Amino acid sequence: MNDPDVLIVGAGPVGLTLAIDLAWRGIAVTVVETRAPAAPPEPKCNHVAARTMEIFRRLGLADKVRNAGLPADYPHDISYRTSFTGQELTRIHIPCRRDRFTATDGPDCNWPTPEPPHRINQIFLEPILFEHAAAQSRIRIVNRTTVEDVVIADDGARANLRDLDSGAVTPVNCRYLIGCDGARSIVRKAIGAELSGDAVIQRVQSTYIRAPGLIDRQHSAPAWGTGSINPRRSGMVYAIDGRERWLVHNYMRPGEGDFDEVDRDACLRTILGVEDGFSYEIISKEDWYGRRLIADKFRDRCAFIVGDAAHIWVPYAGYGMNAGIADAMNLSWLLAAHLNGWAPSAILDAYQAERWPITSQVSRFAMSHAEAEIRRRGSVPDEIEQAGPEGERARREVGRLTYEINVQQYACAGLNFGTYYDQSPIIAYDGAAHPAYTMDSYTPSTVPGCRTPHLWCRDGRSLYDAMGPEFTLLRFDPTEDVAALDAAARLRGVPLRILDVERPESAISDGSAIYDGDKLVLSRPDQHVAWRSNRLPADSVATIDRVRGAAIQARQA
Repeated sequence: MNDPDVLIVGAGPVGLTLAIDLAWRGIAVTVVETRAPAAPPEPKCNHVAARTMEIFRRLGLADKVRNAGLPADYPHDISYRTSFTGQELTRIHIPCRRDRFTATDGPDCNWPTPEPPHRINQIFLEPILFEHAAAQSRIRIVNRTTVEDVVIADDGARANLRDLDSGAVTPVNCRYLIGCDGARSIVRKAIGAELSGDAVIQRVQSTYIRAPGLIDRQHSAPAWGTGSINPRRSGMVYAIDGRERWLVHNYMRPGEGDFDEVDRDACLRTILGVEDGFSYEIISKEDWYGRRLIADKFRDRCAFIVGDAAHIWVPYAGYGMNAGIADAMNLSWLLAAHLNGWAPSAILDAYQAERWPITSQVSRFAMSHAEAEIRRRGSVPDEIEQAGPEGERARREVGRLTYEINVQQYACAGLNFGTYYDQSPIIAYDGAAHPAYTMDSYTPSTVPGCRTPHLWCRDGRSLYDAMGPEFTLLRFDPTEDVAALDAAARLRGVPLRILDVERPESAISDGSAIYDGDKLVLSRPDQHVAWRSNRLPADSVATIDRVRGAAIQARQA
């Protein structure tokens, strides 16, 4: 095996997306994975966030992803009931993929994005990513191989690759090593990072089942996710294929024993609301602990950790995989900028400076929501399943509270679009405050560090489709002379597209009104604002040097 510039450990959704993005930016990568090429992943992630779909759009994958998963007309709703087959308490309406671009009445409709969220399980998503990655000439995937004996040095990393079938060991050297290898990450151990936080927030006995007869036993319309709320047991049931496969989460209670000490069959039947004679098949057991753990560092010299290797938290808001992909996209452009020769290695310092604070904040959002849900589960009224006025009153109140808590995670605009970088060494801040955001709400903004707000151009194109793959200078006043900034970028070899943007005729919630006060906005390769102003900077070369990491290098010299 030739020694690669970039070695990625782990070919899950995060590692594959990182590899695809690096290859798209001209970087050759090798990906090492313990599983065989066709081995199915665990049915874990069920949700692709809008921000992730925007990334897939850039990489030419959005249509493939959106056309996979549940049947086109299967509702992506979340329904809460007294059991899967019981009375409905409330429903969060999310359009099916057939109606995703036309529906306007759901809590995640009308978002300022060209790519709304998509509900799809990892068992359908990962093969799409793998097939696309395997077809790229710059990506080599080595399956049935584990990474051992990692040594980190100043000028690169060394490791042994062990073939799990033959036992043969091949030494390899790489310039950069990236751990996308999950909670038990060997790369995290190699860089000496320690996880800290909240070790166990909850325990979930999770079971992947095949039950062809279950879908017809519902008394309410089908839903992608169905919460079961009764005094005996609380759980969630996720539709995997819209026909016969389901993932059932049983939220274990304080004081209950280990996973295998709790009667799995009895809990399943209580959550589903089916009798002892109902037949189902266990495909696999997916038990897990809900935690909030973050590594104390994401890097040691040439080695980095991404996704679950760097942070583990309660998978509320479906944001575990999506946060990992956000890490990967941040690291990808920084690494490509350096390897492509237009940024010094100092630019890589921005990865931890930007991603660690966001990871900490988002993990606390998820934990806070989990704690609210745990409190709700612990106070289900005994009369919730009763007929009569008392039962109706209980169902209304539980339904109201459940909706208020959970619409925040299932329509989490803030987590999709609101995160910003406020401590970055490669962003030219202008003193303006970043707008606050919550899990479910955010304010679009061009304050440097924010996601570049989306708008639909007057010609009907998405702004993101019109922008370049690297830096894009959005010019809202075509009379503004930007020759000096363009010349500075060319002097430093920084790829820069100048895009004249004509605002749509109606400045509505499509994001165009956000740009009313700006003549110039410099968007980074990861679609975050690097700099903005109504006039050119006094020193264009200094501004370009800042956003490409040369200012970090100068301070370190």
